[in-house]
This record gives sequence, structure tokens and C-alpha cells, in this order.
Amino acid sequence: MSYRGLIPLLLLVTIAGCAAPKHNYRPVALEVSEPPIGSVNTAFVGDVLLKQGSYTEHDSLYVQEDQQMGWAYTILRGFYLKQGDDEYTEFYRPAPGSDGGGVDKAALADPWKSVQAYKQEQKLCVVTVFNIPICEAGANFSRQKKPVLRGDAFQQTLIYSGKIGNKINVGYREFSGNMARPAFNNDVEYDLGASNTIGYKGAKLEIIEATNEFIKYRVIRNFNAARI
Repeated sequence: MSYRGLIPLLLLVTIAGCAAPKHNYRPVALEVSEPPIGSVNTAFVGDVLLKQGSYTEHDSLYVQEDQQMGWAYTILRGFYLKQGDDEYTEFYRPAPGSDGGGVDKAALADPWKSVQAYKQEQKLCVVTVFNIPICEAGANFSRQKKPVLRGDAFQQTLIYSGKIGNKINVGYREFSGNMARPAFNNDVEYDLGASNTIGYKGAKLEIIEATNEFIKYRVIRNFNAARI
């Protein structure tokens, strides 16, 4: 390439600016144990009765509808997890799972590596692998807190599975990170004629009313302390 041809390209890069994504954000690690001890609750078949474990609470961006970035990129509807920020902007990556967003690019466009959002205006950008931001103002997005299971997270749940005669069925499920642990899952049957108190792995519930559609119960104790 001649120097004469190189000059317009350098001017284009200078005008577009540079946006090296930052990775200085750390989500908050939290533990969950719900519902509260002593609370009276109603759950329907398939609902969770008890949940205990750990997760991280991420700052996230929720894009309400697909956003076109110039001719080459489209930021898709969904959640994006924060990676870091600088003085004026924040940097995000698509969240995992079915509600996560993504970026579509044209065949001839450069690969992308981050989604950039301005702090003081509704402006979104796609940052390419060359740290070039492709931006559009007036984007439709909001900032939210999003719970995400950590890779080392451990969660336990009890799920209501219905009633047959005077017996209720409850499912126990364990999760490590985002993966179920089938070897530790179990389905248990309880005879309410023998006792209206049921328990499993340290958790204990008082059953107030149960049908094949819903169950009303009081939490006496949750599972043993979550393993972090």
C-alpha cells in the first residue's frame, strides 16, 4: 500500500477513536437461603419450596430490542454482563443462557470483542478486535442486577411434585455451577397421615395444606450450611 493510500485509513481510525475494553469489574458473591425461616408460603406443582446456595450478582445491561450498529453489526436483544469500565463508558459481554444477548456481524466486518455502553447517554457501541468502536446513539437499553451461578457454586432445592391420596411427593435437586448433579437427585414420598412435618438433608417443613395443585407450608429449617 502507498503512503498516500495509508493516510485516509489512519485518519479514519483517528476519527473513530480507540476503545480498549477494560476488565476491572468484579461481581458480588452472595448466599441465598429462602424462603425465610418461620415464613408461611404457597407453591404450585413444579415450584421450588426451598432454595439454598451461592451465586454472584452481576451488573448487567439489558438490551430491549435488536440495535443496529452501522451497516456491519447488530447488538441482539438480551442480557450482557459487565467486564469493566473507564471514566465515561462500560464494557460488557453476552450473558450465558437463553436470555443472553449476542452480536451479529456482516461477512466482511472485523470480528468483535466487546459491547460498550456510555454512562451518561443512551449510546451503544460494538468494539472490534482492533479496538475500534462502531456506535449508535439513542439505543434502547437499561442497567440491571442479574444473579448468575458461579462456576464453583453449590445449590440445593426442594420442588413440589403433587399429591396422591394422603401422600405428597417432593423432589430434591442439587446443582454445581450451572450443571445439575443427577447422581444426588432424589424424589421422596411423605405420608401426611403419619406426620405433617417433612424433612430432607436438614431441611424441615410444616405442611399446612396440600392438594394436587398447590401446597401451603411453614419453613422450620432450611438445608445445612451451603458449601461455598
